[in-house]
Amino acid sequence: MKKQVFNRRKFLSTGSRATIGAVLLPDIRYRYTGAKEVAKGKRIGIIGLDTSHSGIFAKAFNEAAGEALLGFRVTAACALGSRDIASALENVPAVREEMKRMNIPIVDSIEELLDQTDVILLETNDGRLHLEQAMPVFKAGKTVFIDKPVAASLSDAIKIFNAAEKYKVPVFSSSALRFMKSAQDVVNGSIGNVTGADTYSPATIEKTHPDLYWYGIHGIEILFAVMGKECKEVRRVYTPDTDVVVGVWDNDRIGTFRGLRNAGKGRGFGGTAFGSEGIATLGPFDGYDNMLAQIAKFFETGIPPVSPSETLKICAFIEAADESKRNNGTPVLLGEMLQKATTDHS
Repeated sequence: MKKQVFNRRKFLSTGSRATIGAVLLPDIRYRYTGAKEVAKGKRIGIIGLDTSHSGIFAKAFNEAAGEALLGFRVTAACALGSRDIASALENVPAVREEMKRMNIPIVDSIEELLDQTDVILLETNDGRLHLEQAMPVFKAGKTVFIDKPVAASLSDAIKIFNAAEKYKVPVFSSSALRFMKSAQDVVNGSIGNVTGADTYSPATIEKTHPDLYWYGIHGIEILFAVMGKECKEVRRVYTPDTDVVVGVWDNDRIGTFRGLRNAGKGRGFGGTAFGSEGIATLGPFDGYDNMLAQIAKFFETGIPPVSPSETLKICAFIEAADESKRNNGTPVLLGEMLQKATTDHS
């Protein structure tokens, strides 16, 4: 990930120029104590400080220059996050400290956060908590971005999108990897019609989540971004160091995901897309700017750049890969899995 826009080490060790308060001005404006104003409707609240994304995204929004992030600013955060995932809990002290350096108030509850903000970044690293934490956001009618994974099961993902529909709240979830320029160029037709793709990413396994929800989802998002959502069948080959998941899409197109573990420096993000007019390299990861611009546009318009149906297909792909693993690589039909899961929650 050599081209990351944000240097995490530098980010965690340096302060921020932006200082933030919560002073209510007359009529429709709010002001940071440092200077920048935030228009009504532009106040972002963050749920979860157990991931570096919380600090990185806050820094990006609050130091944004130009129009790319449309005037949205992070004005409060709630520290709720994983209760038992060690790698997530280790992030909390540094992220809390960065929030303090940016003068972003840390409140005690989601309800208090909702009172002080207009839109929400649900950043909690632990997908098992997303349904529980999203429900009060939906009930308050606040537009919300849910960081990957949308949940830790297809069942919870369906419940999340059903609740969002019930309360008429815009929501989307994504990995930043689908918004890489190289992937979006393919989406926009740089190689004509996509006939197939091979993608790869780290696939660290966290015992509390189905195998590929935790980190493999990054490479799977790239695959779905360029191939589309109409995957029909999945089969998986697993070894302790590597996963290979093969999907068959509409028109008998084949897409593969290679999940990398214990591969040292050979654990980047990327792949290859094959098209009717050429072949394109996917990657390397070029930072969070493109996704944050999409989030800001989503907050402004309420139109998600990734549909719920596509996110549910990604969840089904992951769970089908697990089922295939349990059955020694036997193909699993996504349509049947989704139909059963949807029926169970209808």
